Amino acid sequence: MQLTNAATITPRSPIIGKIRFFVLVAMIALADFLFFGQAPGLNLFLMPIALTAAVLLSASRQPHPVTSAAYLGVSVLAAAPLLEAPTVSGFILAMTAVILVSLANAKLLPKSPGAIPFIILRFLPSFVIRLPQACHRIFASHSGRTLFGTTVKSITGWLFPLGMGLVFLLLFSVANPLIEMGLNNIDLSFLLHLPDLGRMTLWLIAALVSWAIMRPRLIRRFKRRAPDEAAISVKASDFLDHTALVRCLSVFNLLFAMQTLLDLMYLWGGAELPAGMSHAEYAHRGAYPLVATALLAAAFVLIAMRRGGPGDHSRLIRILVIAWILQNVLLCLSSILRLDLYVETYSLTGLRIAAGIWMGLVAAGLTLILLRIALRRSNQWLISMNLATLATVLYLCAFFDFSGFIARFNVENSLRPEHQGEPLDIHYLASLGPSAIPAIDRYLASLPADAVERPRVEYQKQEMLDRFAARSTDWRSWSYRQHRTETYLQSTALIER
Repeated sequence: MQLTNAATITPRSPIIGKIRFFVLVAMIALADFLFFGQAPGLNLFLMPIALTAAVLLSASRQPHPVTSAAYLGVSVLAAAPLLEAPTVSGFILAMTAVILVSLANAKLLPKSPGAIPFIILRFLPSFVIRLPQACHRIFASHSGRTLFGTTVKSITGWLFPLGMGLVFLLLFSVANPLIEMGLNNIDLSFLLHLPDLGRMTLWLIAALVSWAIMRPRLIRRFKRRAPDEAAISVKASDFLDHTALVRCLSVFNLLFAMQTLLDLMYLWGGAELPAGMSHAEYAHRGAYPLVATALLAAAFVLIAMRRGGPGDHSRLIRILVIAWILQNVLLCLSSILRLDLYVETYSLTGLRIAAGIWMGLVAAGLTLILLRIALRRSNQWLISMNLATLATVLYLCAFFDFSGFIARFNVENSLRPEHQGEPLDIHYLASLGPSAIPAIDRYLASLPADAVERPRVEYQKQEMLDRFAARSTDWRSWSYRQHRTETYLQSTALIER
């Protein structure tokens, strides 16, 4: 099964192709003239009408003049509210009329008016895919025959690997201040002489919309094919083939090796960081972006190593994938160490504990992916094992008093002689609930009798005691955690029964 176009592509004369190309260029130029650097106004009224004219000019069979006039009249009537004011609703109505004209001219409108909304929904995806499909057919037709086609194929083959590599590099720059410093030192002033990015985006949008309107196609949900035909179709339309996977994994392994080497030097090895940067600062930014990087990497591995895909039969790809997964596991361990260094400086919170558990789960998931590849198990096995791991962790966490643990850790960490981080946040400890009372008692015992912060700490503790005393004592509200707290309070004679 696969997504296919509803209409078959009929042969056309070369002159029609040239006309469509010039009309497309004209629409891009018109969009630039009407919209770039201009506020919304009359331009919104003129553009739908111009799109309707483009549909009529680029049609394989020119409609009757009366029909053409009717189409233009419908477009003008639908765009008329834009003369009153440039509103979003008015523009949507005008573009809907253009879409209907395009579908009617291509004889793709249904006979039943009630089916028109569904037909429009089937048409909307073509705004994104029609122009790339046309470019792919053009490049594929020239591939291997001319120098132009060979060059284009070589360049386009690197677009996805380098694009994904750029995504990982940006994530690393967020996670690692050293990489960010290196990127900031790159002189990109020459980019100022290139065309304006906003203008190029406008050209791209104009090209996508114009081509989809000029060459409308409806997307079917599924179409059944014979097994041999389906296999041939999947192979022909496979986006990540063997070459693309090798390129992607090579780029990714190099980028991850750079990040891993920096962590081994500065995080694990304790090498001296550049002036003005502490290990806490180095660790602070890395935990969450690196976990996001590992999740993105795991998703790519599942796609690359799908059953029957090129990665499932290539020893080189399997070696590159295993090396990359091992680097991701090390990345997760580095994230946990980063979080630990950060907690030592800025104290522990529930969110940071959750982040640590999440990092461990990601590392376990990556390890399970390694086992899936080594044992040649299915994705169903992988999902089941991940769900079992998640259920086990959640079950064990249900028994753990995180509030009491956080309070004890923060108090003990703040009392260490070598502690140089943030002072103890009493207000946060009070928000943790009655489980934090023993830790607050420990902190009070460490304070001198004339300490400035002692009254504030005692006030916060008394509020916690009052809230605990006001709890429901019905047996249906009993919990072992509350029972432990009550036993502690009774043993220290802090609440009189």
